[in-house]
Amino acid sequence: MPRRIVWTIAIAAGLAAATAIVLPYAASTRLVGDRIAEEMSEWSGFDVRIGAAPEISFWPDLQANLSNVTLSQPGGGPVLTARRVEVELSALAALGGDIDFTRTRFIGPTIRIEDDEPSIALPRGGRIARALDTAREIVAENPTAPDAARLPADDFGVVEFSDGTVVGVSGGAEAELANDLSGTLGWARLNGRASLTASGLLRGEPFKLELSSASPLLLFGGAATPATLSLTSAPANLSFDGTANLGDNPFAEGQARFSAPAIRKVFDWSRTESPLGAAVGSIAVESRVMGDRARIRLEDASITLDGEPAHGAIDLLLGGKAPKVSGTLAFETLDLGAFLSAFTPFDPWAGDGPGAIDADFASRLNLDLRLSAARATAGAVTLANLAATARVDEGTAAIDISDAAALGGTLQAGLRFDRKAMGEQVEMRLLATDIDGAAFSAAAGMTWLAPSGRGTVSLILKGAGENWKALLDRADGSLTASFGRGALPGIDLDALVSQVKSGAPFALGDVETGNSPIDGLEIKALVSRGVATIDKAEIRSPLHRIALSGAATLAGGDLKLTGRAEPPQANADAADPAAATMFLIEGPSNAAMVTPTGALSGEE
Repeated sequence: MPRRIVWTIAIAAGLAAATAIVLPYAASTRLVGDRIAEEMSEWSGFDVRIGAAPEISFWPDLQANLSNVTLSQPGGGPVLTARRVEVELSALAALGGDIDFTRTRFIGPTIRIEDDEPSIALPRGGRIARALDTAREIVAENPTAPDAARLPADDFGVVEFSDGTVVGVSGGAEAELANDLSGTLGWARLNGRASLTASGLLRGEPFKLELSSASPLLLFGGAATPATLSLTSAPANLSFDGTANLGDNPFAEGQARFSAPAIRKVFDWSRTESPLGAAVGSIAVESRVMGDRARIRLEDASITLDGEPAHGAIDLLLGGKAPKVSGTLAFETLDLGAFLSAFTPFDPWAGDGPGAIDADFASRLNLDLRLSAARATAGAVTLANLAATARVDEGTAAIDISDAAALGGTLQAGLRFDRKAMGEQVEMRLLATDIDGAAFSAAAGMTWLAPSGRGTVSLILKGAGENWKALLDRADGSLTASFGRGALPGIDLDALVSQVKSGAPFALGDVETGNSPIDGLEIKALVSRGVATIDKAEIRSPLHRIALSGAATLAGGDLKLTGRAEPPQANADAADPAAATMFLIEGPSNAAMVTPTGALSGEE
């Protein structure tokens, strides 16, 4: 027994020594650069060139170190170059004369993408490309339940990379897209699960990307396959967990999240032309997503714009000349002006009006949204229970408030821009019913004939105009207003009538003090080319009834009015009524002059 133990130990030691002697010899003679290049080409389909003979090391693993490696399209230019590639090999396979990669490290790789294409097409001759062809055939036979058992089961291993760079090539010029890249692709067998992690700088911004798929071959072969994605960066964060296929007809369905502190920066970062109007703030979206290359739908979506949460459903259509966004969004609170400036080419409550409307906006984005909000603001107006629509298509941008509680009553309003050959055409509509006149006057910035009390205002203006002043200079339309008992601030009606009866001209500003109680006020006017022709303007106070007619310019506020002051109807029917007095109001509204013109009876 002792002799047998000794012989066993001796034989084992001899085999170990023989292996130590034979293995380096086999590796040094078989694992030459051409053989390794052939195996790399067999997997990838690219032409592979190694700049120098490989360096072979045997401890702690059998490893070939390659320098100046280039992978090129067959008969074409280089796709990937690397300063160094370290290949870990199976020692047993090497003894048998085979090359079996277990781990490959690309150090300092540079990937070149022609014309900024988002991916590199693998040549059809490679083992991976042939495996994808097999997957496509399996999926074509049974798209809903492909026979995964028929997928190739070749061992693939692990691919690592560090200090990588991606450059875009267009017209012979190169532009760096990403750098300082590092990561790992783990794919044990072609028919199994794979995962990719990568990090680095993309256009100057640090990012981290994680991808995984239960079956990459089926995923790219066109079958619905479980997949996850996570992108973390300063400009934006994105995640997806669901099923997808990336075949000829890509499709995805699952739960998605997206957030960005400034959506404008996302477009700048991705070097994509923004389809949005004015600067947009933060956005966060969480939704169930389903869609293909023609349509993406967000169901049960929670969307937060600049801190204002909303809930609804959105459809994004990608098949036309420009993307189209449609759907419904319900907000708790909404800044209507900020929303419109983000998703339409104008801000209707900007100080200077819409300004020069972006004529190309509709070529970048079409919009059809139905909005609701428990509370909203539109410029200086606070609204409740808002129901509105926003629409932008080729040649038209419109916002319609179909119903809202505002100014103590109800409000309906619309603003529409049409791009026509003669210029931008603007239409404004406003119907404010049973509102508080003081609140309306404050919101409208009115300082003259701005009564308190409850009433109704209707305004329609149409015309060409690139801003508010231009619109007011050229507008056509109508204005009606009717208010009940209240007060007329900024004017003393008793002093006005008294001054008129004195017979001497005076400045309207002389009587623009205090508040005058009124029993009612009515205005009816037609607007033509920016001039309002007043058919009726009547102010009824406890002591006077004042009627005005004439014209006023909308933009400059120039007045040319004829006035008539007489006792209220009850006194006018008395046996000895006081004389009705006539006067003129002329000049700019902030410096108008009042000129008495006499009485209808009793005096000239």
